[in-house]
Amino acid sequence: MDTSQLGAVLLYLPIFLFSVIVHECSHGLVAYWCGDPTARFAGRLTLNPIPHIDLYKSILLPGILMLSGSRFLIGWAKPVPVDPKNFRHKYDGILVAAAGPVSNILLGFVFAVVFVVSLRVAPPAQEPMRVIAEQGLLLNCLLAIFNLLPIPPLDGHWVALRLLPPHLARAYAQVGFFGIIVIFLLLMIPVVNQTLVQKPTLFLATALLHLAGVPFGAAL
Repeated sequence: MDTSQLGAVLLYLPIFLFSVIVHECSHGLVAYWCGDPTARFAGRLTLNPIPHIDLYKSILLPGILMLSGSRFLIGWAKPVPVDPKNFRHKYDGILVAAAGPVSNILLGFVFAVVFVVSLRVAPPAQEPMRVIAEQGLLLNCLLAIFNLLPIPPLDGHWVALRLLPPHLARAYAQVGFFGIIVIFLLLMIPVVNQTLVQKPTLFLATALLHLAGVPFGAAL
């Protein structure tokens, strides 16, 4: 096993797991605020990784992709259970679906602030702090952009489903499992991946760095 690849996994995987757990907790927390206690009763409103992690989808799949030098990373935590029948208002489902990507944008901003702080820290702490902050920023921006794609089962699909007229929403919901195939096709076609995922991710990361105090074009 290549030492650099192992190092990348040891650095990247904990950031990935933390980020997807925050993502799922945010869904459950906003659902709770909207009147649905399902996630709370299931013990999912916690940052404890044990209730959230799926051994294959959360650890083995992304770990294998990293070790293989794959051009893309995919993986996820166990979805938080939500019962829309408990929502108080018509559009609460949109708030719950959007909560995950928004949490990653906010977490990305935190990493952007850490990146700015790292530029003012003396060596030898500066480099590892900068690398962790940069990877956390990029990963959370990627999670936000990727999950906003209107493809089942991503969060963007749930937002679109609640905005479409009922007859179109029913037809759209039938996509189901085929959405996963579309996702893989998006990741495997470079021009589509670049246009819909990579470029928006870099733009968002740059914007968050700018908000944190780094001039546009000065980093990443």
